[in-house]
Amino acid sequence: MLLPIEKYGSNVLRKVSAPVDNVNGEVITLVQNMLETMYAAPGIGLAAPQVGVNWRLLTTDLSSGKDASQRIILVNPQIVEAEGEQYSEEGCLSIPEFSEKVTRPQRIVVKGVTLDEKEMVIEAEDLLARCFCHEIDHLNGLYFLDRISPLKRSLITRKVKRLMKDGKW
Repeated sequence: MLLPIEKYGSNVLRKVSAPVDNVNGEVITLVQNMLETMYAAPGIGLAAPQVGVNWRLLTTDLSSGKDASQRIILVNPQIVEAEGEQYSEEGCLSIPEFSEKVTRPQRIVVKGVTLDEKEMVIEAEDLLARCFCHEIDHLNGLYFLDRISPLKRSLITRKVKRLMKDGKW
């Protein structure tokens, strides 16, 4: 089932998400719906708060659904190691039609739990590292806009507020 994607300005996107205590049917259904929503958007990552649920849960798939082996679902993910730096364009399904260059780690190690409740440790570089950092930011109540210069952030937020005022957001 496609879920509505929360947009910039929604209170749910500024809250720190709660840990998932156990992976039950509700969590599995949410993940299935998140994947369907992410692919339809289309996107390569989605965090639970983006669909209105403040749980520490994310989905990623750099292939946008073309290669099932690239699909990663993590419950309670956390970055345990980060190194290097990359500076590249980043967008967000919750801030459609806006993008900006953001500095992220070049390489990270992420630890989390799979849907069958097994610990998973992933070493990610480049785009996958960027994607994990972006989605984990959402779990911590942050946007990519929080990682750009105040001037650029102000320009984007003013445009979004104008769209909100005009009923186009």
